[in-house]
Amino acid sequence: MIKEILTKRRYDLEADRIGPDIPFTHWKLFFKSKMKGLCEEKFLYFGEGSEFRPYAYAINCSKISIGKNVTIRPTSMLFAGVSHRDGALIEIQDYVLIGSGVHIYTSNHRFSDRSREIYFQGHNSAEKVTIRTGAWIGAGSILLPGVEVGCNSVIGAGSIVTKNIPDFCIAVGNPAKVIKIMD
Repeated sequence: MIKEILTKRRYDLEADRIGPDIPFTHWKLFFKSKMKGLCEEKFLYFGEGSEFRPYAYAINCSKISIGKNVTIRPTSMLFAGVSHRDGALIEIQDYVLIGSGVHIYTSNHRFSDRSREIYFQGHNSAEKVTIRTGAWIGAGSILLPGVEVGCNSVIGAGSIVTKNIPDFCIAVGNPAKVIKIMD
């Protein structure tokens, strides 16, 4: 048992991820100064005034850039797939609000080979997801690989973003569609 605990601790400290499944670092998210230090260490970039709240997840943190004054609420999942390219695969610019339970994915499972189970087909190449300055992503929304959400745009709660959303728009639904362009 002691050996398992030590192995888990070593993994948690070295893992390129943050979340409640990484208990030896997750506790730091409950304390602002510790949260800031952990996020600055793990993420490609973590801006001043940003918060990564407890019970949120980030996988492949070194491929995620979070701008200044960004809030990522509990149970959100940022999944930056492994890529051979340099730089961020998830780029969240400044003053962005991410509601609870938002999922952001940069890659998806392959499913083109009918002779093999999807389980064995691996993943597609990662595609960058960008959330521009001032956007608000409503609770429970899902952003799929390769999308960009424009400046000061709003994604309604529970929406699934499959295509780019322009600046100053409100988009809702499955798939998300622009319902209003703000004045």
